[in-house]
Parts: sequence; structure tokens; C-alpha cells
Amino acid sequence: MEDFLALAQAQSFSRAAELRNVTQSGLSRRIRSLEQWVGAALVDRSGYPATLTPAGKLFKENAEEILRQLFDTRAVIRKQQRLPGMALQIAAGHTLSLNFLPPWLHGLRSSYGELSVRIIASNVHDAVLTLVNGGCELMLAYHHAALPVQLDAQRYTYVTVGQDTLMPLCKPGPRGAPAFRLPGSKAHALPLLAYNPASFFGRCMQLVLTRAQGASGSQPYLHPCYEADMSELLKYMALQGDGLAWLPHSAAVDELERGLLVPAGGKKWSLDLEIRLYRDVLNQDPMLERLWQFLCAKHAK
Repeated sequence: MEDFLALAQAQSFSRAAELRNVTQSGLSRRIRSLEQWVGAALVDRSGYPATLTPAGKLFKENAEEILRQLFDTRAVIRKQQRLPGMALQIAAGHTLSLNFLPPWLHGLRSSYGELSVRIIASNVHDAVLTLVNGGCELMLAYHHAALPVQLDAQRYTYVTVGQDTLMPLCKPGPRGAPAFRLPGSKAHALPLLAYNPASFFGRCMQLVLTRAQGASGSQPYLHPCYEADMSELLKYMALQGDGLAWLPHSAAVDELERGLLVPAGGKKWSLDLEIRLYRDVLNQDPMLERLWQFLCAKHAK
């Protein structure tokens, strides 16, 4: 039903598939399965944009009400399973869960008051799905305009709660200079501690390299020698002197202050990121509403 309502809103199978975080063929199969269950065509596929048939319009009205009742019931059940007191579930990527969330929650409690929180740490894709599937009230994620999180802007709103910078770091040499300095050379390619290219940080790193090369013609010479999805693993390898890694500044504050890691290149090799907190506007839980209004007022300053 959620797939169908997304299609009714977007009037495009490709756009609806993006909103639902599925492939277009997968969404199409789901809609046809729903039509078989209903026993009538719900979508007129003869033209563009896709429109609803009379049966589809009738089904849409009832589907919206049915989903509202289901979500309300689920919210009641989940509230019974939560921690005692004011408890919210926050989904976040591993890096944010380890480095940004603890001090942010500490500051939030100082200004907002007592708040019980359950953290759901996962990769970015799973965190988004947790929010979309109603498995959490809030979702914390990095954002860059060139690499946006695929969420329906009309249903999911956000507040920017912090800033971070993805920067190339490596172990210092004997005199404190970076052991591996960008851009390297053709004769001496730099050992790269890389992310999975499909991961968010992997795409961020590729964006940095593309922009740096396009802006100044600086060809980076890198030799991938290790790959992982988690920045904490790459940081460990960088501390061992195995290569350079693009790490969020928040994940390496202590190491930078102690001189255990140093920047491997200037500003052009870094990427500024927002830290956004997302919520589903359909979730009208009073506890969530009070916290959200507080956060919006606090971070609007």
C-alpha cells in the first residue's frame, strides 16, 4: 500500500521507486501483485504521467486511512516495548553513532532534560530503511548536496544538528610531516585505505578526487591497498602507517590533537558535510513533537 501511495503521489514509476528505495522493476512487480489481490487495475499505464483508474482512486482513499490506523496501532505497541520514561529510537550510521551521538546527546540532555534513547547503529542504507519502515522515530545521517539521501521531502523533514569534514589523514613521518602527501606522483603512488565505492564515504571520496582534479588539474596518484565500509577500521590502519584514509574530522579529533594523525593534503582534498536529523511527519507522537520543536528552535539560531 505504501508503494501504491508513493506512485499515486509521484505519478512516475521511476520516481516512486526512488522514494521507496527499491528498483523500478521491483516496485512495478509489487503494484501488479497488489492489483491482482484487489482484482482490478489501479494504475492507468497507457500514458504519462501514470494516473489512477477509478478503482485506484477509491483504493487510495481507503489505503491512506488503513495505513494511518496501522501506524497508530504500531506506535502504541512499540511504545510499550521501549525503555521506561521518555524514550526515542534513533537510527544512525556506525561513524555517527560512535563519534557524534554521545557528545550531542550529552549536550541535549543538559539543555532539554532527561531523555532515554535507544541507538540503532547500522550502515547508512539500513538506517534509511529503518526510518522508512517505521523502526525508529529519528534518523541521523551525513548530507552533501551532491550526494543527497533519497527520502520523500514531503514526508520526511530534517533539522541540521551539526557539521563535519571528510579529510585525508595519515600517520606523520619522523619530522611531523605527513608520511603520504597528496597528490603523490606517478612514480610513487600513495597507498590508499579505501571505502567500498558504493558506500556513502566511498562516494564522498570519489567526489573529492573528481573536484580536485577538475579544479586544479591535480592528478591524484593512489594505490588502493585496503578496503572497508567502516571509518574506524580505516583509522586503525592509518594509525599503523599502512596508508592514507579519508576520515570524518569527528572520528579523529583526539588523534589529530595528539599528533598521531596529520592531514595528508590541503583544503581542496576535503569535503564539508552536514549532519542532519530526519523524522517522518506522519509520526505525531507527542514526545517526538515536543523534542522536534525544541530542536528546530535551538538549531534555527
